[in-house]
Amino acid sequence: MDVAGLLAVAFAAGMLGGIVGVGGGILFVPALVVFMDLTQLEAEATSLVAVVAVGAVGAWRQHGYGNLRPRDALAVGLLSPVGVAIGVVAANEMPERTLELLFAALSLYFAAGLARRALRGPEQPSPARPPL
Repeated sequence: MDVAGLLAVAFAAGMLGGIVGVGGGILFVPALVVFMDLTQLEAEATSLVAVVAVGAVGAWRQHGYGNLRPRDALAVGLLSPVGVAIGVVAANEMPERTLELLFAALSLYFAAGLARRALRGPEQPSPARPPL
C-alpha cells in the first residue's frame, strides 16, 4: 500500500474511532497488519504512538462537550503506563502468532460485550454526578 492508502486508513480509523470511541488503536492495528504488511508487534508499537495524538484530540473535543471526567482520566493516565511497560516486555517475548490470537480474542470479547449492551436497549439516564 502506498502513502495515499495509508492516509486513507488513518483517516477512516480516526473517524471510526471518534464515532465509536475506541481511540483508533483497535482499528489501526489490524489495518496496519493487513494493509501495510507490518508484523503484529510493529503494528501495535506504531499504534501506541498514533493513539497519543488521537486520544489528545478526542479528549480535547469531548472536554468541549462536557463529557470528560478528569478524575477518571487522571487515574487511567497514571496507572496505564505501568501496564503498558509490562505489556511491551511481554509482547516482545511472545511469538507473533500468540500476539495475533490475543488481539483477536480481545477484540471479540469487547465486540460481544458491546453487542449485548446494544441489544438490551437504551439505558435509563443515570443520576447527576457530583461535581469534581
